[in-house]
Amino acid sequence: MTDPDKAYNVIDEPPGVRTPLVTGRHSYASLTDTVSHVAEMKTPLAWYIAFAISVFWVGVLGVGVIYLISTGVGIWGHKNPVYWGWPIVNFVFWVGIGHAGTLISAILFLFRQNWRTGINRFAEAMTIFAVICAALFPGIHIGRVWLAYWLAPYPNQMAMWPQFRSPLMWDVFAVSTYFTVSLLFWYMGMIPDLATLRDRTKSRIAGLAYGLFSLGWNGSSRQWHRYEVAYGLLAALAAPLVLSVHTIVSFDFAVSQLPGWHTTIFPPYFVAGAIFSGFAMVISLAVPARAFFGLKDIITRRHLENMCKVITATGTMVGYAYMMEFFIAWYSGSPYEKFAFINRALGPYAWAYWTMISCNVISPQVFWFKWARTTPWFMFVVSIFVNIGMWFERFVITVTSLSRDFLPSSWDYFRPTTWDVLFLIGSFGLFFTLFLLFCRFLPVVAIAEVKGVMAPVNPPEHAEYRTQLVH
Repeated sequence: MTDPDKAYNVIDEPPGVRTPLVTGRHSYASLTDTVSHVAEMKTPLAWYIAFAISVFWVGVLGVGVIYLISTGVGIWGHKNPVYWGWPIVNFVFWVGIGHAGTLISAILFLFRQNWRTGINRFAEAMTIFAVICAALFPGIHIGRVWLAYWLAPYPNQMAMWPQFRSPLMWDVFAVSTYFTVSLLFWYMGMIPDLATLRDRTKSRIAGLAYGLFSLGWNGSSRQWHRYEVAYGLLAALAAPLVLSVHTIVSFDFAVSQLPGWHTTIFPPYFVAGAIFSGFAMVISLAVPARAFFGLKDIITRRHLENMCKVITATGTMVGYAYMMEFFIAWYSGSPYEKFAFINRALGPYAWAYWTMISCNVISPQVFWFKWARTTPWFMFVVSIFVNIGMWFERFVITVTSLSRDFLPSSWDYFRPTTWDVLFLIGSFGLFFTLFLLFCRFLPVVAIAEVKGVMAPVNPPEHAEYRTQLVH
């Protein structure tokens, strides 16, 4: 059987002709069989190994949370003047990772970009799991975890209310709204596919579970009409969240008076960086998954190439934001702002700053070359570097600005503890545990949506099909 990756060559295609969104000899029935096989097949040994490793790190994370509650936040590297350390860095990082899912699912859906259909289910699932990882850190960062409910605005016996003028309070509403809408959007899109798995399964337990969550779907024209209306409304609700959520997260820093944080470029800069890191994570997940589960005909190089183009565009925006930060620091005439940014590039954390620049600004530029953005293993490597760089970006913003503020007498060098490292790795363990469960038991590709953008039969040898434009 021909490898779809090796058969892909858009250079030889006539101008204006796009590669099909589904390659190979797929009919509607074979597409259903291919995607459903991922959930129906016998669990492979590799999945068990990956799941065991992920669950181990979830256990380490759980032990760390218990030890944190019993001992206190002193187990982290926080000390004067750096009271926001890795937990806040991890929070901003994971919120950013979840942005690509909503962008692919909602905004590209509203703009009728059909290439989203092969990857939107991966991206939506990634959004849910990333926000779960992100929500963990503010709760445990407050120190008294058992009083985290004080953040919620509810009538209480003390007649006290949260400080609604604080961006930390805005985070509670923004992230919770983002999670709720993203979860509904993800679940709504899966209903037809869950009904497909319900009708195909031979397991009584799986049939009951899929039947329960498919909500009695029978594929009637009335149900499809209501489904499409509800899906469109949820997309319209989710689209503004792409811009608002990370904008509000950036306000955690931008509304302060601290040099390095007090800047108006943060909202658009954070949004571009979130989309940048989110698409990189989608590539990091989709490239191995399409190879392992045999989905190369459905998640094609066209999907991956388009994501690489988005990464190039947003990476360029992030690089521009880095330059503008230095320009505004100089143009402001404030010696504190000038020092804050010179300190980032030449101070004790210069290693972190230049790691950020190398990964976020330099590495995505390879996608200007067609070979780089159509070679899956290479784009996977670059996506890993991008995610490393985006974590270091949040580290540089948070730690370098706090470690050297207005008074040299209060300067100090932040050093993470072993628990800081374990919490970070444990959050990745939680993320991959949830993602592996998703791949094993749920439809990893939106079957119904992909069928809507493919030809009924896809014989690649027919000249008339090869010249068909797929919009």
